[in-house]
Amino acid sequence: MATPQFLSSFKYSDSLTVVAISICTAVVCEAISWILIYRTNSYKSLKSSIDKASKKLETMKTETIKVTTKKSKTRKIDRVETSLKESSRDLSLFKFKSGAVVALVLFIVFGLLNSLFEGKVVAKLPFKPIGIVMKMSHRGLQGDDATDCSMAFLYFLCSISIRTNLQKFLGFSPPRGAAGAGLFPMPDPKTN
Repeated sequence: MATPQFLSSFKYSDSLTVVAISICTAVVCEAISWILIYRTNSYKSLKSSIDKASKKLETMKTETIKVTTKKSKTRKIDRVETSLKESSRDLSLFKFKSGAVVALVLFIVFGLLNSLFEGKVVAKLPFKPIGIVMKMSHRGLQGDDATDCSMAFLYFLCSISIRTNLQKFLGFSPPRGAAGAGLFPMPDPKTN
């Protein structure tokens, strides 16, 4: 029982607990994504087709810049762009199924953390945040000290940064050509 007393007497124990839980949650979420998505053959084939199409599009565009533009070249570029958009959309739909499971895990962990740290200051910000950020960072806390940070804000920041970096480290980040595409891609200026 000496260990819990030691941790509770440590100055930053609450903030370190939130960060540690955030790291564990990110690892669990990536494991779920690996089981449901990343290890499947359909994901691997979609990812490779997106990589090939984005490389091909990149080379075609650099060649088009060097040489005068021809209608046949622009049609080929449009065809490759369309193929890339379709593959990216399919990849996003494919990832959607694990998104529901990951959201459920995050919802449960957030609820647990919220009950553990309700109304408790877990960190001090080194600055006074602006309006909307202060509403998020001071959510559920009593008092007027704007530098007080709630669990929700710290967990939110940690979750975003840790999971994104973990995906990059494990090689699960989206392919280059799929970065801007998704379920709701930007409208094509050529068709408008």
